[in-house]
Amino acid sequence: MRSFAPAGPPVVYPDRSGGPFAFAGDIFAVADAEIRKLRHDPLELIMRAVQPTLWLVVFGQVMSRIRGVPTGRLSYLDFMAPGILAQSVLFIAIFYGVAAIRERDLGVLNKYMVSPISRTALVLGKAVSAGARALSQAAIVYVLALLMHIHATLEPLNVAGVLALVVLGSAVFSTLSLMIACMVKSHERIMGMGQVMTMPLFFASNAIYPIALMPAWLRSIASVNPLTYEVDGLRALMVRGGASTLGLGVDFAVLIAFVALLVAIVTRLYPRLVE
Repeated sequence: MRSFAPAGPPVVYPDRSGGPFAFAGDIFAVADAEIRKLRHDPLELIMRAVQPTLWLVVFGQVMSRIRGVPTGRLSYLDFMAPGILAQSVLFIAIFYGVAAIRERDLGVLNKYMVSPISRTALVLGKAVSAGARALSQAAIVYVLALLMHIHATLEPLNVAGVLALVVLGSAVFSTLSLMIACMVKSHERIMGMGQVMTMPLFFASNAIYPIALMPAWLRSIASVNPLTYEVDGLRALMVRGGASTLGLGVDFAVLIAFVALLVAIVTRLYPRLVE
């Protein structure tokens, strides 16, 4: 005969959503799990250095000999270096949704969805981990800049501002990638969408030429492109003599607004990945 233990007081589980410390702890736990993957694959860091090296050493050296691009007081390499940093962050973050689809296929996503971690903390944790991974790109571009005698500033406040912009930019494009992954739900489609989006985002920004050179229709697109604001801020903080044409406050505010909007959207869409 089946016996039953006497009823005791009800078990009360801690409310993981109640309190900023618990919420921050959940974000850190998700981000830490993602960052650990990078520690076990140091070759990825080496591979990440190839693209910015090619752009700065090859494209930058050639374009610096052309005097038709107005860059103000900056040399073309000085003008270009922040754009290449933003570009390398974009190219990595825009494929972040592939990892989410892989997690679904491995069953990891199901474990996340049944855990007490809120969906918002889960998405923010993914965005934070993407930002942490992007910091390696900042280190690579700074080393290249110093080797190529680009006038990069190493003042602590400026470097901190650069790192903050890199994290914000990566968070924007990684959550954009997650949003696309929630809609297309396959490796092939997310890879195709990422490849389609990277070049328009890059060339419809101020990464390698000033906005003033663009035709009016392209300037309109650049004005709603988050990469434009990331590059504008990086150019002011990373290079001696650089300046923000839009205002650093505007640059940070726009990127934060994009992160908040995309996190809200992905929080609602994320369960679709397991349907």
